[in-house]
Amino acid sequence: MKTVAVRWVVVLVILVAASFAFANPFKSRIVTSSSSPLMINVPEDHFLKITNFSQEAGTDRGVVSVTLMGDENSGTANVLTATRTDLSTGANSQSPPEISNRVVIAGPAQVTVAPVAGATLFITYKKESNEGSGGAGSNIVFLSPTPFPFISPTPFPFLTPTPTPTPAT
Repeated sequence: MKTVAVRWVVVLVILVAASFAFANPFKSRIVTSSSSPLMINVPEDHFLKITNFSQEAGTDRGVVSVTLMGDENSGTANVLTATRTDLSTGANSQSPPEISNRVVIAGPAQVTVAPVAGATLFITYKKESNEGSGGAGSNIVFLSPTPFPFISPTPFPFLTPTPTPTPAT
């Protein structure tokens, strides 16, 4: 019995180690008023997932701005504003707690988080490859939540009996 348990523990440790080795971790960065702007390049066939963007202190809001680099679409837009974490002072002191939003940005793009005077910005993001999704020659595969086809015992179309009218004599 002990050898079976030891084998299961060894297998579990190997699987956990493999998941850490191949995981694409989130990254977190802090942008202060004295630091340079954070610039993240998102290449083609990749996307950037921002899960947290918060701000402490400062009067102006921090923003995530995106510059698209494609041939057809180009330009810059602000896509996310920072969630304030310190609402105890200033004009926002009576505001309820804010809800943090998330955003996904497809490449090719350049994402910029500029510093805000007197504020500390905190951002958490993950850059991922968009493998096998799109393009002229790619295949689209839909996965069913059930691995086997479901056969209903009720035949289709549904037949309902109707009374046959009897002639009155």
